[in-house]
Amino acid sequence: MTEIKNIINGCLKGDRRDQELLYRRYAARLYAVCLQYSGNDEEARDVLQEGFIKIYENLVHYKYEGSFDGWVRRIMVNTALEKYRSKHNLYRVDDIDQIPEPNAEPDNEDYAGLEARDLMEIIRELPPRYRIVFNLFAIEGYSHKEISDMMSISEGTSKSNLSRARVILQRRVGSYTGLKKKLING
Repeated sequence: MTEIKNIINGCLKGDRRDQELLYRRYAARLYAVCLQYSGNDEEARDVLQEGFIKIYENLVHYKYEGSFDGWVRRIMVNTALEKYRSKHNLYRVDDIDQIPEPNAEPDNEDYAGLEARDLMEIIRELPPRYRIVFNLFAIEGYSHKEISDMMSISEGTSKSNLSRARVILQRRVGSYTGLKKKLING
Protein backbone atom coordinates (compact mmCIF):
# COMPACT_ATOMS: atom_id res chain seq x y z
CA MET A 1 0.00 0.00 0.00
CA THR A 2 2.96 2.31 0.55
CA GLU A 3 3.87 2.20 -3.15
CA ILE A 4 0.35 3.16 -4.25
CA LYS A 5 0.26 5.93 -1.62
CA ASN A 6 3.47 7.35 -3.10
CA ILE A 7 2.02 7.17 -6.61
CA ILE A 8 -1.22 8.84 -5.47
CA ASN A 9 0.70 11.60 -3.70
CA GLY A 10 2.79 12.16 -6.82
CA CYS A 11 -0.36 12.37 -8.94
CA LEU A 12 -1.84 14.89 -6.52
CA LYS A 13 1.28 17.01 -7.01
CA GLY A 14 0.87 16.79 -10.78
CA ASP A 15 3.84 14.49 -11.38
CA ARG A 16 3.44 13.09 -14.92
CA ARG A 17 5.59 10.04 -14.15
CA ASP A 18 3.33 9.02 -11.28
CA GLN A 19 0.26 9.61 -13.44
CA GLU A 20 1.76 7.30 -16.05
CA LEU A 21 2.64 4.72 -13.37
CA LEU A 22 -0.94 4.78 -12.11
CA TYR A 23 -2.24 4.39 -15.66
CA ARG A 24 0.12 1.51 -16.48
CA ARG A 25 -0.70 -0.26 -13.24
CA TYR A 26 -4.48 -0.19 -13.74
CA ALA A 27 -5.22 0.33 -17.44
CA ALA A 28 -5.40 -3.33 -18.50
CA ARG A 29 -7.64 -4.39 -15.62
CA LEU A 30 -9.89 -1.37 -15.98
CA TYR A 31 -10.08 -1.80 -19.74
CA ALA A 32 -11.46 -5.28 -19.11
CA VAL A 33 -14.12 -3.69 -16.88
CA CYS A 34 -14.92 -1.16 -19.62
CA LEU A 35 -15.30 -3.97 -22.16
CA GLN A 36 -17.87 -5.63 -19.92
CA TYR A 37 -20.10 -2.57 -20.09
CA SER A 38 -19.37 -1.34 -23.62
CA GLY A 39 -20.71 -2.46 -26.95
CA ASN A 40 -17.32 -2.45 -28.69
CA ASP A 41 -13.60 -1.77 -28.28
CA GLU A 42 -13.84 1.89 -29.33
CA GLU A 43 -16.52 2.64 -26.75
CA ALA A 44 -14.50 0.77 -24.09
CA ARG A 45 -11.44 2.91 -24.87
CA ASP A 46 -13.57 6.06 -24.56
CA VAL A 47 -14.90 4.92 -21.19
CA LEU A 48 -11.37 4.07 -20.04
CA GLN A 49 -10.10 7.52 -21.01
CA GLU A 50 -13.02 9.32 -19.36
CA GLY A 51 -12.68 7.11 -16.30
CA PHE A 52 -8.98 7.88 -15.88
CA ILE A 53 -9.70 11.58 -16.12
CA LYS A 54 -12.22 11.17 -13.30
CA ILE A 55 -9.75 9.11 -11.28
CA TYR A 56 -7.10 11.83 -11.55
CA GLU A 57 -9.63 14.57 -10.76
CA ASN A 58 -10.99 12.71 -7.73
CA LEU A 59 -7.79 11.38 -6.18
CA VAL A 60 -8.03 14.21 -3.69
CA HIS A 61 -11.21 12.54 -2.36
CA TYR A 62 -9.65 9.10 -1.87
CA LYS A 63 -9.27 8.64 1.91
CA TYR A 64 -7.09 5.49 1.91
CA GLU A 65 -10.02 3.60 3.40
CA GLY A 66 -10.81 0.33 1.72
CA SER A 67 -9.27 -0.97 -1.45
CA PHE A 68 -7.88 1.50 -3.97
CA ASP A 69 -8.48 -1.17 -6.63
CA GLY A 70 -12.16 -1.20 -5.68
CA TRP A 71 -12.29 2.60 -5.67
CA VAL A 72 -10.92 2.92 -9.23
CA ARG A 73 -13.11 0.04 -10.44
CA ARG A 74 -16.21 1.77 -9.09
CA ILE A 75 -15.26 4.96 -10.94
CA MET A 76 -14.94 2.96 -14.19
CA VAL A 77 -18.28 1.23 -13.68
CA ASN A 78 -19.96 4.56 -12.94
CA THR A 79 -18.32 6.13 -16.00
CA ALA A 80 -19.61 3.28 -18.17
CA LEU A 81 -23.10 3.73 -16.70
CA GLU A 82 -23.01 7.48 -17.39
CA LYS A 83 -22.00 6.76 -20.98
CA TYR A 84 -24.87 4.29 -21.30
CA ARG A 85 -27.38 6.72 -19.80
CA SER A 86 -26.31 9.46 -22.20
CA LYS A 87 -26.90 7.18 -25.18
CA HIS A 88 -29.56 4.71 -24.00
CA ASN A 89 -32.26 6.04 -26.29
CA LEU A 90 -30.08 5.15 -29.27
CA TYR A 91 -30.18 1.42 -28.51
CA ARG A 92 -32.92 -1.01 -29.46
CA VAL A 93 -33.50 -3.83 -27.01
CA ASP A 94 -33.86 -7.10 -28.90
CA ASP A 95 -37.07 -8.99 -28.41
CA ILE A 96 -36.26 -12.15 -26.50
CA ASP A 97 -38.62 -14.14 -28.73
CA GLN A 98 -36.48 -13.36 -31.77
CA ILE A 99 -33.53 -15.30 -30.36
CA PRO A 100 -33.61 -18.81 -31.80
CA GLU A 101 -34.08 -21.70 -29.42
CA PRO A 102 -31.26 -24.25 -29.39
CA ASN A 103 -32.32 -27.73 -30.49
CA ALA A 104 -31.79 -29.26 -27.05
CA GLU A 105 -30.87 -28.22 -23.57
CA PRO A 106 -27.08 -28.44 -23.28
CA ASP A 107 -25.70 -30.62 -20.53
CA ASN A 108 -22.67 -29.76 -18.44
CA GLU A 109 -20.20 -31.47 -20.73
CA ASP A 110 -21.31 -29.12 -23.55
CA TYR A 111 -19.78 -26.25 -21.59
CA ALA A 112 -16.39 -27.93 -21.24
CA GLY A 113 -14.93 -26.25 -24.35
CA LEU A 114 -16.20 -22.78 -23.48
CA GLU A 115 -13.35 -20.48 -22.53
CA ALA A 116 -13.61 -17.31 -20.45
CA ARG A 117 -12.96 -15.06 -23.45
CA ASP A 118 -15.75 -16.81 -25.37
CA LEU A 119 -18.16 -16.24 -22.50
CA MET A 120 -17.14 -12.58 -22.22
CA GLU A 121 -17.81 -12.15 -25.95
CA ILE A 122 -21.25 -13.72 -25.56
CA ILE A 123 -22.00 -11.36 -22.66
CA ARG A 124 -20.85 -8.38 -24.75
CA GLU A 125 -23.40 -9.37 -27.42
CA LEU A 126 -26.30 -8.92 -25.00
CA PRO A 127 -28.53 -5.90 -25.61
CA PRO A 128 -26.96 -2.98 -23.67
CA ARG A 129 -29.49 -2.74 -20.83
CA TYR A 130 -29.43 -6.49 -20.22
CA ARG A 131 -25.63 -6.56 -20.35
CA ILE A 132 -25.32 -3.74 -17.83
CA VAL A 133 -27.83 -5.22 -15.38
CA PHE A 134 -26.20 -8.66 -15.72
CA ASN A 135 -22.72 -7.24 -15.08
CA LEU A 136 -23.82 -5.12 -12.13
CA PHE A 137 -25.65 -8.02 -10.50
CA ALA A 138 -23.60 -11.10 -11.41
CA ILE A 139 -20.11 -9.63 -11.64
CA GLU A 140 -20.09 -6.53 -9.43
CA GLY A 141 -22.48 -7.94 -6.80
CA TYR A 142 -24.95 -5.05 -6.63
CA SER A 143 -28.49 -5.66 -5.38
CA HIS A 144 -31.52 -4.96 -7.57
CA LYS A 145 -32.28 -1.93 -5.37
CA GLU A 146 -28.79 -0.51 -6.01
CA ILE A 147 -29.05 -1.26 -9.73
CA SER A 148 -32.45 0.41 -9.93
CA ASP A 149 -31.00 3.54 -8.31
CA MET A 150 -27.91 3.54 -10.53
CA MET A 151 -29.84 3.07 -13.77
CA SER A 152 -33.02 4.99 -12.87
CA ILE A 153 -35.22 1.93 -13.40
CA SER A 154 -37.52 0.03 -11.08
CA GLU A 155 -36.34 -3.00 -9.11
CA GLY A 156 -38.82 -5.09 -11.10
CA THR A 157 -37.26 -3.91 -14.35
CA SER A 158 -33.82 -4.78 -13.01
CA LYS A 159 -35.01 -8.28 -12.10
CA SER A 160 -36.73 -8.70 -15.46
CA ASN A 161 -33.65 -7.54 -17.37
CA LEU A 162 -31.46 -9.94 -15.40
CA SER A 163 -33.84 -12.82 -16.06
CA ARG A 164 -33.95 -12.06 -19.77
CA ALA A 165 -30.16 -11.71 -19.90
CA ARG A 166 -29.79 -15.13 -18.30
CA VAL A 167 -32.20 -16.72 -20.78
CA ILE A 168 -30.37 -15.14 -23.72
CA LEU A 169 -27.01 -16.24 -22.31
CA GLN A 170 -28.23 -19.81 -21.78
CA ARG A 171 -29.50 -19.96 -25.35
CA ARG A 172 -26.39 -18.42 -26.86
CA VAL A 173 -24.01 -20.53 -24.79
CA GLY A 174 -25.96 -23.63 -25.78
CA SER A 175 -25.89 -22.65 -29.45
CA TYR A 176 -22.22 -21.68 -29.26
CA THR A 177 -21.06 -24.86 -27.58
CA GLY A 178 -23.17 -26.98 -29.94
CA LEU A 179 -21.60 -25.26 -32.96
CA LYS A 180 -18.10 -25.58 -31.48
CA LYS A 181 -18.68 -29.29 -30.86
CA LYS A 182 -19.77 -29.80 -34.48
CA LEU A 183 -16.69 -27.98 -35.77
CA ILE A 184 -14.35 -30.03 -33.57
CA ASN A 185 -16.02 -33.39 -34.22
CA GLY A 186 -16.39 -32.68 -37.91
